[in-house]
Amino acid sequence: MSEHVLTAIRDLLPVLGERAQAAEDARVVPAESIKELREAGFFRLLQPVRFGGHEADPVTFYTAVRMIAGACGSTGWVASVLGAHAWHVATFPAAAQEEIWGRDPAALVSSAYAPVGRATVVDGGYRLSGTWNFSSGVDHATAAILGALITGEDGRPTDWVAFLVPREDYTVRDVWRTVGLRGTGSNDVVVEDVFVPAHRVLSFADSFRCVCPGQEVNPSPLYRIPLYSLMTTTIATPLVGMATGAYEAHVAHQRQRVRVFVGEKVKDDPFAKVRVARAASEVDAAWLQLTRNITEVYDTARRGEPIPTALRLRLRRDQVRASERCIAAVDRLFENSGAGALAEGTPIQRFWRDAHAARVHVANDPEAALKLFGDGEFGEDVTVGML
Repeated sequence: MSEHVLTAIRDLLPVLGERAQAAEDARVVPAESIKELREAGFFRLLQPVRFGGHEADPVTFYTAVRMIAGACGSTGWVASVLGAHAWHVATFPAAAQEEIWGRDPAALVSSAYAPVGRATVVDGGYRLSGTWNFSSGVDHATAAILGALITGEDGRPTDWVAFLVPREDYTVRDVWRTVGLRGTGSNDVVVEDVFVPAHRVLSFADSFRCVCPGQEVNPSPLYRIPLYSLMTTTIATPLVGMATGAYEAHVAHQRQRVRVFVGEKVKDDPFAKVRVARAASEVDAAWLQLTRNITEVYDTARRGEPIPTALRLRLRRDQVRASERCIAAVDRLFENSGAGALAEGTPIQRFWRDAHAARVHVANDPEAALKLFGDGEFGEDVTVGML
């Protein structure tokens, strides 16, 4: 079934590419694109079987994401995060899953994980307030996963948790005006003193330990993968797709390009060939390491074994290196595409801007993740970070 989804996605790529400028101009992925991705089965890939999902191998999901982002960076980014949230919802208590998918199995969920919200304990749940930035794809979602700190009577934090909040309990502020990933509609979410029942709350500590209440009804090893192993790969893969799209656009452009001042066809320039070889190698290396690591995580979960810290660290190391490699590739391609690539509407400049916007996401920040890897190699106790 998952292969049928990939085939359907391939068939959609030309029209998604044609809509890339429309997504950028509207600052949101077109509704028809989300509808077509739904019909293709993309958003079902990581959803539990009991709600009509596929519980697919993560690499199948990321292969689809890479293809979509190679056609339109913004659409690939939104598809990746909304699609991955089906996985996260599946780890919440069963009652929360029923509230999201019981009436509408095709419902989508956005997120903003940063712990900027504040919540206090009340009878039966929590009172939640806060303003969250950067909720990509929020316009297409019927709920949001929001990070918050639970505070005690003394005002001090006692836990960092994810709240699953339905659309009627928050407002969206249209603030997303950026130079890259303009079509993601990554607007603000505002919650003002809303009651959230306890079954719609999941501790990040439980997600870190891969022991979540949703596993009682969704026993697949897919849902025993660490949250951040999956989510950081979710953020890096669209960047690989954008670099792939930039590469394909560059090669197509250079095959036809002539340097006017010297009358030379670029495709006859030996240095142009060296540049594409270097860029292609960087993108391949990024993809190979990403897929190797998430496959090893998934295989470990399938064996019923805990995911070792060393593997989590290696995944994060290679995930942020993937972001560096892809930016290096996109920069090399853009720098050598000529002035014609600067024109509005050309795919090369759009991929260049989108890739740099994707790179600034905290999950793609190299130094923090690389330091954690070094801590592990030198025998330090690694207990914090996106692992």
